[in-house]
Amino acid sequence: MTHRFQIGGLTVGAGAPLFLVAGPCVIETERHAMKMAERLGRACRDLRVPYIFKASYDKANRTSVAAFRGPGLKKGLDILARIKREFGVPVLTDVHEVAHVAPAAEVCDVIQIPAFLSRQTDLLLEAGRSGAAVNIKKGQFLAPWDLRYAVEKVASTGNRRILVTERGTTFGYNNLVVDMRGLAVMKDFGYPVVLDVTHSLQLPGGEGRRSGGQPQFIETLARAGVAAGADGIFMEVHDHPARALSDGPNALDLKLFRPLVSRLRDLGALVRKFRDSSAGHTRRPWPKGRV
Repeated sequence: MTHRFQIGGLTVGAGAPLFLVAGPCVIETERHAMKMAERLGRACRDLRVPYIFKASYDKANRTSVAAFRGPGLKKGLDILARIKREFGVPVLTDVHEVAHVAPAAEVCDVIQIPAFLSRQTDLLLEAGRSGAAVNIKKGQFLAPWDLRYAVEKVASTGNRRILVTERGTTFGYNNLVVDMRGLAVMKDFGYPVVLDVTHSLQLPGGEGRRSGGQPQFIETLARAGVAAGADGIFMEVHDHPARALSDGPNALDLKLFRPLVSRLRDLGALVRKFRDSSAGHTRRPWPKGRV
């Protein structure tokens, strides 16, 4: 049984409806972040879809040293606090350093562990102790069953408000692939599972000094993830992806957000209807360490 818990005013986990985590990759300006939070929040509120705003105050793992990283910890958290206060939505941001966890947790409802840092014990433990919910992104280099050990690190602090996120697995050079079986494997950990659609369609370093992407497949992958039983969908969204300062090539265009969320909401309700009707059936256990 999947843990059920609160994130802000939202309920996630067993029996809860599909939820969305969405926003720009990085806080570009306060004005832009506020605009995106207002537009995305209004769409989800109109569609009655539980929503968490996401944006990073610092992108510490950009391809190039010259790439834009964000406004930094203090200014970025001030902006996220304003978004949370004015729009009444939970907020999520990623942290790359142990020292950033406590101040981020004072503002944010969810602390996110970046995929490249999903084995960093000190960072996981500090996030677990912070009191915030913790979203662990599965490293591109990890098999889905190996993320269990990262989950155990956070859970060892007594924190059971954990999300696990699939964001693609390295598949040759400059490419990622999503194995939908991994969602079922990670679901067996007992925590809500999220599919990060847009990062899964990233082409890491695919454009030389920056990453590329395949946004034309966002809806295909999102629908597949919802049909496979994901509890939540994560998407980076931008009003002008071609001008985005980070991850524009794989971001969803804002004008496509509302119709896509509407379709995902309906698909999610249908999937949950069938899942509930088969709740008494026992699934064959996964072979230990393999799919």
